[in-house]
Amino acid sequence: MDKSNKSSATASGPNPRDELVDHLPALRAFALSLTRDGSSADDLVQDTIVKAWTHIDKFQAGTNLRAWLFTILRNTFYSARRKVRREVSDTDGIYAAQQTTRPEHDGRLALNDFRTAFDKLPDEQREALILVGASGFSYEEAASMTGVAVGTVKSRANRGRRRLAELLQLDEGEDMDMTDSATLAVMSQNGSVLR
Repeated sequence: MDKSNKSSATASGPNPRDELVDHLPALRAFALSLTRDGSSADDLVQDTIVKAWTHIDKFQAGTNLRAWLFTILRNTFYSARRKVRREVSDTDGIYAAQQTTRPEHDGRLALNDFRTAFDKLPDEQREALILVGASGFSYEEAASMTGVAVGTVKSRANRGRRRLAELLQLDEGEDMDMTDSATLAVMSQNGSVLR
């Protein structure tokens, strides 16, 4: 017996950890009556013994150890059942697929690629995309601010978007996987900020 077991032995009797093995057959029979499955019963008994071993300090010496173990087993069984009732059966993975999110680093990598490509555009195209895309101004407002015709702003913005798509190797109609609304708006064909 190691020191930790000796310290939990009481003056009134043996260490309750030493008696756990004596109750295994009765625990397994009780677990079988609850689960009606040998493998599940074995798992339930194992969980019960682990919990009892871990929390043996909560056992009151001189009381019925078997009753304490049965209580732990019963509570473990019903807790697991409640948990299963809250879970959704998803054998095809349909629900799980709806819950998945892309890793955050993918968005950061895409944003870094976007910034690199955006920096390669001519100043006029970047300016047009920032005004009508990221800032949300209309083509008319952007034309007024830059002192050029509306058609020139539209042309610069469209050429800038096409060039960005080339630099980012996007197929026609393919969207970037981005969460940043300003960056998405720059790539948007209608020039409005996406929300």
